Amino acid sequence: MRWSRRFILALLIGMPLAPAAALGGEIPVEEIVRLIELADEGDTVIVPPGTYSGHLVVGKPLCLAGAGAVIIDGGGEGTVVELRVPGITLRGFTIRGSGATVDHEPAGVRAFDGPVVIEENRFEDVYFGIDLRQSPGSIIRNNELVGKELEIGRRGDGIRLWWSHGCVIQENTVRDMRDMVFWYSEDLDISRNHVTGSRYGLHFMYSHNTVLSENELTGNSVGIYLMYSNSITLKRNRVLNNRGSSGYGIGLKDCDDIIVEDNALLANRVGAYIDNSPSSVDSVGLIANNSFSFNEIGLLATPITHGNVIVGNAFFENEEQVAVHGGGQLDRNSFTKDGRGNFWSDYAGFDLGGDGVGDVPHEPRSLFRNLLAREPNLRIFVHSPAQQAIELTARAFPDLSPRPMFSDPSPLSVPPDLELMESTDAEKPWRMAFFSIGLLIGSVGVGWLFANERDQVIEKQAACAQGGLTNDPC
Repeated sequence: MRWSRRFILALLIGMPLAPAAALGGEIPVEEIVRLIELADEGDTVIVPPGTYSGHLVVGKPLCLAGAGAVIIDGGGEGTVVELRVPGITLRGFTIRGSGATVDHEPAGVRAFDGPVVIEENRFEDVYFGIDLRQSPGSIIRNNELVGKELEIGRRGDGIRLWWSHGCVIQENTVRDMRDMVFWYSEDLDISRNHVTGSRYGLHFMYSHNTVLSENELTGNSVGIYLMYSNSITLKRNRVLNNRGSSGYGIGLKDCDDIIVEDNALLANRVGAYIDNSPSSVDSVGLIANNSFSFNEIGLLATPITHGNVIVGNAFFENEEQVAVHGGGQLDRNSFTKDGRGNFWSDYAGFDLGGDGVGDVPHEPRSLFRNLLAREPNLRIFVHSPAQQAIELTARAFPDLSPRPMFSDPSPLSVPPDLELMESTDAEKPWRMAFFSIGLLIGSVGVGWLFANERDQVIEKQAACAQGGLTNDPC
């Protein structure tokens, strides 16, 4: 019986669908439903190419494949595809045109049970992209999601998990949506995703025991934000140019047993923000071997922050290397381990022994930075004569000099060799190379023009001095 049904499916796939011409090229989604009804559980149903209009509900465990040539268009209303049972695979479709009403949270795809597999699909003009509700063990892989043209606060989430444990979220591209958000979901594998133009790249709420690796979060308001979530490892992620109102590359709030290791935190407003993490007395946070470079603030923490080991990092040319929100010290955190601390590009010490470790501690004392922590509006005076005058006053009157914000007793005198993930955008290095070559050629050309003009002026002045010019005024 199974083979005969597969034969019938093959015939149907090869036959033109009659309603297509009547609908001006669009096919009712009921034609997909008809193919599903003819299939057995576990079958692979290859949907014929075309644009299908309507809302698809799948209630049978099988593989539904679009082979990259099938569009399902929701017409701007409701959720486009609903997966009602576990064991469904949805692969190779373009899914577009969900509704945009906030009350029903319409999505491109919504699953109500798991495991399901959603892979190699493209989502366009959807409010929420992929929404898993109590769908453990699911796989969301290699999808591209683009949201509706709405203000960032009104958008839906690109990928959202609710009470869905043990899921794999890999190699997805999310653009111009709200968040990739994980609620009450544990034991996740979130790797090699790229999120841009969104609010929070990766957002965790009460979700534990998860690894985030090799993700790229660029141009969002916040890169990664963890709230009330424990035992999470962040490694080899690239978090850059997240500069919204918060602008955190990585944010930790009331989290325990967090490992932040081998990440590149570049050109954000704040590289990493720590708010009461760890929150438990017996918990330890590890921030190691990361690059904090070219941020406005490399590391920002609240004064109650404690229990973190911050070692082996490169703090390179941040406008502020470390700051305390509201003022204070970070003396309940350790900036060294086993005789090695961090590299600071503003370290003014020396390394006479040549062992790669500075001979004097790095203890930044800045009256202006201390005032800035209490009154952020003073940032307008950064690098101005006013800042220099305040620092000069502090040096002239030591009683005005504040306590050091922190102490790194074993600062590294040379930058550590950090093995950080390369950008997933392979074209950018070539673009930068061509841009640099263009600048070089342009500068050489401009230099030649100026040199030529200069030589002509010199020759003219020499001729004037000798009285050799009769027609042109000297």
